[in-house]
Formats: sequence, structure tokens, C-alpha cells
Amino acid sequence: EVHLVESGGGSVQTGGSLRLSCARSGYTYCMGWFRQAPGKEREGVATISSDGSTSVAESVKGRFAISTDNAKNTLYLQMNSLKPDDTTMYYCAAGALWCRLRAYEFNYWGQGTQVTVSS
Repeated sequence: EVHLVESGGGSVQTGGSLRLSCARSGYTYCMGWFRQAPGKEREGVATISSDGSTSVAESVKGRFAISTDNAKNTLYLQMNSLKPDDTTMYYCAAGALWCRLRAYEFNYWGQGTQVTVSS
């Protein structure tokens, strides 16, 4: 069983930065960040496998970066050049076998953290 706890969300202005953190307990091959706006499907943002391979959505490529600190059992999402369209709930996920940007492949989820970007 894997437990995930996100932190680091908040409110920033357009062009600002935030770093999301996800503390995990238990082993997992793949972890990722997803986001979901009300009434929309959960969208993959970025994933990272235990060997360091990453996948990043085109919509955030060049602005967001995913990383892990294995000593701290923590996953990060560094978000730069934030836009109002990035406003939504962000979720940490774990447990997928193939480490793709597909929410249905992940078994464990955090409670979510809100990111709000104002213009």
C-alpha cells in the first residue's frame, strides 16, 4: 500500500512559480502528477519512474519539471511561467506499471492541492 500527501499549492500571479511536493510511504515504480478541473477528465501532467525516466505533457513542457528525492521519499513538481489555464486541483499518483500519462493506470492518489493563477 502506498500513501501520498501533497503540499505546496497556492495562489500566484501569471508568470509566477510554485513547487508542489508529494510525500509517499511505500515503494512504487512510477509516480506522477495529474490535474483535474471541475467537469473535466483528469489530465496527466508528468510522470517519473524509479529509473528516472520522465514523461511530460505537451501543454506544460518547458515550464514544469518533475523530480524525486528518494532520500526523502518525496516527489516534486516545479511549475514555472504559470498561466491562468494552469488553475485547477493537482493530484499526486503512484502505482502504475507503465508510467504513462494515463490516470486510469494509477492505483494510489493523494488528496489534491489547489493551484490558482490570477491574471
